[in-house]
Amino acid sequence: MKYFFPVFLLLTLVGCTSYKTVPVTLPDGFTVQARVADTPQKQQRGLMFVKHLPENEGMLFPFEEETDQLFWMKNTLVDLDIVYLGADKRVILVDPQVPHSYTYTPDSEVAYSAGYGKYVLELAAKTAQRHGVTQGAELRFTWNE
Repeated sequence: MKYFFPVFLLLTLVGCTSYKTVPVTLPDGFTVQARVADTPQKQQRGLMFVKHLPENEGMLFPFEEETDQLFWMKNTLVDLDIVYLGADKRVILVDPQVPHSYTYTPDSEVAYSAGYGKYVLELAAKTAQRHGVTQGAELRFTWNE
């Protein structure tokens, strides 16, 4: 019984950070398994501290409405393509090869990305170019809000 609370707390914390995944099909048919950042905490953390992002993985950020979005790359250890999508899942903007940062990178030198959209998809750098993710292209995925 003395271990119940610590184990319960650990399981609760682990459960809080679990991510749903959705397959996102890019214009050429290539599929990315995207972790869904569907809470403010997950959206704030994003891909921070991820040391390697395979081409077939990413992160999808669904927002309540189509509006201006801002992503700051603090503690994001991999370069990313950041794709802004409208409610119709068509690409509004691709911000390619947004540079990574380190834990010791001064805040004033950390890259950021800004765009407009209802969804934002983060991919490993150069994935968008390799798979036809360009302005106006449609991505396919199902997200039940």
